[in-house]
This record gives sequence, C-alpha cells and structure tokens, in this order.
Amino acid sequence: YYDIMAQLTSAFPHVLFEGCCSGGGRFDPGVLAYMPQIWTSDNSDAVCRLKIQYSPSMCYPLSTMGAHVSAVPNHQTRRITSLKTRADVAYTGMFGFELDVTSMTDEELAQIAEQAAFAKHIQPLMLSGRFYRLRSPFETNECIWQVVSEEKDHAFFMACRVLTGIVRDRHYEPKVQLRGLDPEAVYEDAATGKRYSGSLLMHRGITVAYAFE
Repeated sequence: YYDIMAQLTSAFPHVLFEGCCSGGGRFDPGVLAYMPQIWTSDNSDAVCRLKIQYSPSMCYPLSTMGAHVSAVPNHQTRRITSLKTRADVAYTGMFGFELDVTSMTDEELAQIAEQAAFAKHIQPLMLSGRFYRLRSPFETNECIWQVVSEEKDHAFFMACRVLTGIVRDRHYEPKVQLRGLDPEAVYEDAATGKRYSGSLLMHRGITVAYAFE
C-alpha cells in the first residue's frame, strides 16, 4: 500500500490525496507521509463527531482530520442538528462542506458563507496551535476543547452539551478553566465582546451559557 502511494504521489506531486480511515483502517502515521489528511469517518453527524474527532486527537494533529458540515437529517443517524452546531464541531479539523446548496435557503447560504470565512480565519490556528481536551464526551455529557496559538495571543474554544434533559450529571461543572493562555494577557470574546485576563480564564474559569438549538 505504501509503495503504491509512493508511486502515485511521486507521479502527481501537485495532487492532494486524502486517506480514509474506513478504507483499510489506514489512519496511521506512515500513510501521512503520502496523504497529509485523512477522512476520519463516514459518520458526519455532529454529535457522533465529538467522540470521533476527540479520539484521534490523542495521537494526531488536527490538521490530519477531515471534518465537514454535512446535510440534515444526517444520512446515518437521521439526527437533526443546527448549522451552527455542525460547523462548531467541524472547525477543529480540516473544515469543509457536504451540502446541496441548491436546496438551501438564503439565510442558510449566508450562514455557510460566514462559516467558511471564519474557518479560513482560524485555519493557521488549527494548523499549528496547541490542542487541549478540557472535558471528555466519553466521561461526561459535554465535550469541551480548546486550541491556543503558539504565541498565546489567540484561542479557539468549543463547548457542546449533548443532552439537555440530564439535570443530575455528576460530572457537570458550570465553570470551565481554560489552559495554555498567557496569564498576563487580556483576551476578548469574539462572540460577546467581553474581555478577560488569561489568569482569570485559567484559574477561575468561565461559565458556559449553552444555547439549546
């Protein structure tokens, strides 16, 4: 397999080949020498993707994981999730879309245009930032992760609460302590405009206000 990929990539050096986790179980370090990104799973449901993307992040950089916003109801789970949720999960990987734009409303088209622009804006962060797993979807009803730039001047924070009906989750903590920031720096929340010191974010933490969509 490696010999075939070596021949193909040598013959076509300007073609970006993408590997496939399911196609032969080839999400491994060796194949990344020939295909720098790998399709993580055919299951593109945003909620399932929390675990699917969380697991390989233990060994592989975010730049190797294909992560797309796909249509709903999802083709495998039949679950319906908002465009925002699907994009929020997909940002932390090699972002892309799998959508029939001819069937989308003007409002949805405007939303995916904003998402594409934001994905391009944070792409350098996803390529070279440090990834932190703050809460595990395998152990809690939440999945929370964070990416911090090498200079510690930018960070991406994603928090998802899976089931709204769980009110006695023994793992649930309202505040989340961020990691890897500059304690002396002041960070501005791009969504709200609020400003926080790095020290406060890492030691006291922030309260996640989930918007149930």
